[in-house]
Amino acid sequence: MLACDLADLGKEAKKVMDAGADYLHLDVMDGHFVPNISWGPPVIKSLRKHLPRETAEDQPDGAFFDCHMMVSEPEKWIKDIKDAGGDQYTFHLEAETTRGNDPMKLITLIRDAGMKVGMAVKPGTSAEEAIKYALGVDMILVMTVEPGFGGQSFMMNMMPKVLQIREYANKEKPELDIEVDGGLSPSTIDHAAKAGANMIVAGSSVFKADPVEPIALMRASVEKYGNGKENLRCAQPQTIHLPFVATGVVVAILIALGSRR
Repeated sequence: MLACDLADLGKEAKKVMDAGADYLHLDVMDGHFVPNISWGPPVIKSLRKHLPRETAEDQPDGAFFDCHMMVSEPEKWIKDIKDAGGDQYTFHLEAETTRGNDPMKLITLIRDAGMKVGMAVKPGTSAEEAIKYALGVDMILVMTVEPGFGGQSFMMNMMPKVLQIREYANKEKPELDIEVDGGLSPSTIDHAAKAGANMIVAGSSVFKADPVEPIALMRASVEKYGNGKENLRCAQPQTIHLPFVATGVVVAILIALGSRR
């Protein structure tokens, strides 16, 4: 949301929901796991007041909050995020493994709190490491930039990782959602969709202009190629350079096809 009017966060969030976004992706940064500091439970709680959950047909503004926790101690914030209105708690695998913790214990805590479980992996973390925990989570987020830094390019060489996770999921857990985050726009969406991603996080590509068209274009790509419908040819990894994508304080739209809330 750095690209939007932060003084009117609720209105801006409603705008992208009305334009066709399925979820809101909220980046929570603690200044330790990543260098930047964003917001925490109080802001999420305030935003939830403007976008209640979908509990009835008379609540058209309902929204699913996917909370991307770029924090060093993800276990500390589970209750606060749940109480603030979070629906999915996406922790970073590296936050657990670097401390010698068992990620399955954290996964159990999140699920016991009543939220869906997402697990994010940085570019340097292999598909094999992520797959170890795939059966325990609802979603795996493959970062296509280094988390916490703005102005980066979409990392095409992350697509084999997405493809490997999707191929595993197709055999062992077809309902697994695979999310990609970083540098996603109409210019790069086909690469992610063809690799098997079905949840697309997009920030400035939808907030810099009328969000209806870019959301529609990205949705069409996921509908056409998502969930591994077409294998990606990526023998020669390369980087596609894009305009600046805000990653400091972001409530990005999330286009989710084939996902299960």
